[in-house]
Amino acid sequence: MMIDLNDKVALVTGAASAGGLGFATAKKMAEQGARIFLTDIDETSVLERAEDLQKMGFEARAMAHDVTDEAAWKDVMGSVINTYGKLDILVNNAGIAVLGMIKDITKADWDKQLKVNLDSVYLGCKAGLDQMSQQGNGGSIINLSSVAGLIGVPGTAAYAASKGGVRLFTKSIALEYAAENIRVNSVHPGMIWTDMQKVAIADNKEQYDLITAAIPMKRMGEPEDIGSMIAFLASDDAKYITGAEFVVDGGMVAQ
Repeated sequence: MMIDLNDKVALVTGAASAGGLGFATAKKMAEQGARIFLTDIDETSVLERAEDLQKMGFEARAMAHDVTDEAAWKDVMGSVINTYGKLDILVNNAGIAVLGMIKDITKADWDKQLKVNLDSVYLGCKAGLDQMSQQGNGGSIINLSSVAGLIGVPGTAAYAASKGGVRLFTKSIALEYAAENIRVNSVHPGMIWTDMQKVAIADNKEQYDLITAAIPMKRMGEPEDIGSMIAFLASDDAKYITGAEFVVDGGMVAQ
């Protein structure tokens, strides 16, 4: 099945890392014909990612963006509309992982985790839904959650709370906007071989072996695996899908 995103305009947050989920998603959607607007708090790197897409022959722009700042969302949305005239797809990908056992998680840690991973999705959805509603042509919003938003994982209490929140927030607003044909779904990656994952495991081969042994498919996923799922949900092939959750994890949560 060839996914068709021709004439679609997509905004992807957290897209500065060349080996991350955001950029993999942006590239996959660009390959299917979408025009891409990338954002990240790391301005230098996200501008480089837009240049990467341009060198591949795709239409792409980028700008700095603090996803926890409501005013910044207004600026970004204004830039998207000024550049492309509309917004069809929003991917709320930006996030961080504050890991640690609950006894070691400070209130500041907790607040930072929820602010970046959950407040940002609320702000992004508010901005995206308002724009799509004004346009009156429907749209697709994809929020990045995690398998940690579905099952308990020791040492992820704050992270899991944020990702579990994303899951049910997504379902609630999907129902609120279903009649307007604005679809809202969540994607739940398992262990994915991103730049962040590579750094974490570089000096600990034993940890990598233990992790992969626990995955039924016996390997980590690639960022493109997530990008492909998101591109599908962004497309008209998924026109009857909303309020749903999609797990891309090599079978982890099926155990």
